[in-house]
Amino acid sequence: MISEGGKKYQVIYADPPWSYKGAMYERGGAENHYNTESQQSLKNMPVGSLAAQNSSLFMWATFPLLQEALDLGAAWGFKYRTVAFVWVKKNKVANTPFVGMGFYTRANAGIVLHFTKGKALPRQSKNVESIIFSEIGKHSQKPDEVRQRIKRLFGSVPSIELFARSRKGFFPDYEYEGWDVYGNEVNNSISL
Repeated sequence: MISEGGKKYQVIYADPPWSYKGAMYERGGAENHYNTESQQSLKNMPVGSLAAQNSSLFMWATFPLLQEALDLGAAWGFKYRTVAFVWVKKNKVANTPFVGMGFYTRANAGIVLHFTKGKALPRQSKNVESIIFSEIGKHSQKPDEVRQRIKRLFGSVPSIELFARSRKGFFPDYEYEGWDVYGNEVNNSISL
């Protein structure tokens, strides 16, 4: 995986297409909505080659595959730092928490892990909060607020979203303004 012209990114934002096949968590059904990848396939992607010497990786993780997410960040050459964002999912109609499937308890939050490579990027704002209250969208659609908060945190540095998804009537392309994007279901702005 090499970006056009060898471009390097200070911010990499990723929502890996985790596969639950063969795991005790298989009933999740992600495979019914989009193509998923095995953990080994994800680890084999040379995402680290896209990263600038000093860069941040923001990665969505699911609670059942938290260890796999930590391992994936390390495989890509990053060091885990913290949970950057917690998305408290709200229902579309009522102002109440959404209650998802879950494996032991009913899931109603998502998390974005923060990893770094090299030195930490200088923060442009010290007022970026970690909790996001936002209603659910279509399957796998994440709140645009995460991208906005990352930009507030680090400014307009070279940024890419990996595994982006956008289809007519699903996720509008304008959500990615100011970001390079790459994924199976998006109008890619770069070639990898």
